Amino acid sequence: DTLTGLPNRLAFNEFLPDAVLRSLEAQHPAPAQPDLSRYAGVIVLGGATEASYVWEGHAQPALNHAAERLTAALPLMQQAPQLRLLYTGGVGGLRGEALTEAERARRFYVGLGLPPKRLLLEDAARTTHENAVLSAALPGVDPTRPWLLLTSAWHMPRAMATFEKAGWNVTPWPADYRAGLETPWTEYSLAQGAGKWQTALHELLGLWVYRLTGRA
Repeated sequence: DTLTGLPNRLAFNEFLPDAVLRSLEAQHPAPAQPDLSRYAGVIVLGGATEASYVWEGHAQPALNHAAERLTAALPLMQQAPQLRLLYTGGVGGLRGEALTEAERARRFYVGLGLPPKRLLLEDAARTTHENAVLSAALPGVDPTRPWLLLTSAWHMPRAMATFEKAGWNVTPWPADYRAGLETPWTEYSLAQGAGKWQTALHELLGLWVYRLTGRA
């Protein structure tokens, strides 16, 4: 039983997927003491909100496990009043959604007191590549100016490569870390281990495909 159970314990031990995620998350650390006055704004990539039907059913924001993508922008906006917040995220699902991700983000930020005039919304993108290309085409946006790029730390390698390929001048501002500096061997969870493997392998495959197709 010990030998037959060993593959499962290895597969769902969080130590192994954490090592893969850690290698992705460490590639683009945030600058230690950034001069926020030199940046035009913060680009926040979608993926942090629950589906539209959840928002429609309740009079409050519904965020998911990547909520830090949304919340990490708020201190930056408070510290530097000249910054614009560019949120990029369109419609997901097979049948579309009543509220785009950008509209959900707008409701979240305005509800917390961020002036609407500081928001730039891109509401059609469905992929990281579309995030970069469609955001660059927004009226009043100059991608050659310095921008902070805010997304999950494990997604940052693909995001940085994609935005730079599209002509953006971006500095990483990672959030939503999934792996710590080290993971004890005793951390074992069927659900957590499987979820972390899914995230890590999806991102590695996505980065490989983007490079192969010239999008990163």
